[in-house]
Amino acid sequence: MTIKLRRNCKEVTRLVLQAEEQALPWHERLAVRLHMVVCKACPRFVDQVALMRQASERWRRYSETD
Repeated sequence: MTIKLRRNCKEVTRLVLQAEEQALPWHERLAVRLHMVVCKACPRFVDQVALMRQASERWRRYSETD
């Protein structure tokens, strides 16, 4: 089994979104962390995903109170 730790932004984006649905294997989590150290754009994407998740949760709570 070959473990690829160097990932490009497209691969990291896919992994970040996949992690929203299911836990990633340790080597994928490590690859994402390593990429975040050297990339300026991907941490912003992670922040945007978190913001969208929070907004949708708030909207869900708001719409359930009606």
